[in-house]
Amino acid sequence: MATVEENLTRVYTINLGRAWLTPQHKRTDRVINMVREFAEKHMKSDEVKLDQDLNRQIWSRGKTNPPRKVRVKMVKDEDGVVTVSLYEDLPASIEEEKKPEAAPVEAAAEQPKEEEKPTETEAAGK
Repeated sequence: MATVEENLTRVYTINLGRAWLTPQHKRTDRVINMVREFAEKHMKSDEVKLDQDLNRQIWSRGKTNPPRKVRVKMVKDEDGVVTVSLYEDLPASIEEEKKPEAAPVEAAAEQPKEEEKPTETEAAGK
């Protein structure tokens, strides 16, 4: 049989537009249920836990106006528990390491500039 990976991690963008078919005062409740259903379907597990930051992000705009899309990271551990959290692109420390373009700009600034020659109007004015 196939071996099961210890931690399975996936990143998804969940379209939540169908929540607008429900009554206005129940939309954010429906979005939470949609995220849970999506995680159960795609990660094949009945135990789904939502991260506190994801919950705050969804509820930040109130009960009637949840986000239309949300980018999430799903992690399935050895016990089959799926944890759904907000997806962050890259940590700041990694982004700083990937900026080699800053060095040539600094090197160009260190080179001495040629002396500027006065224009004809400046030379005539002296």
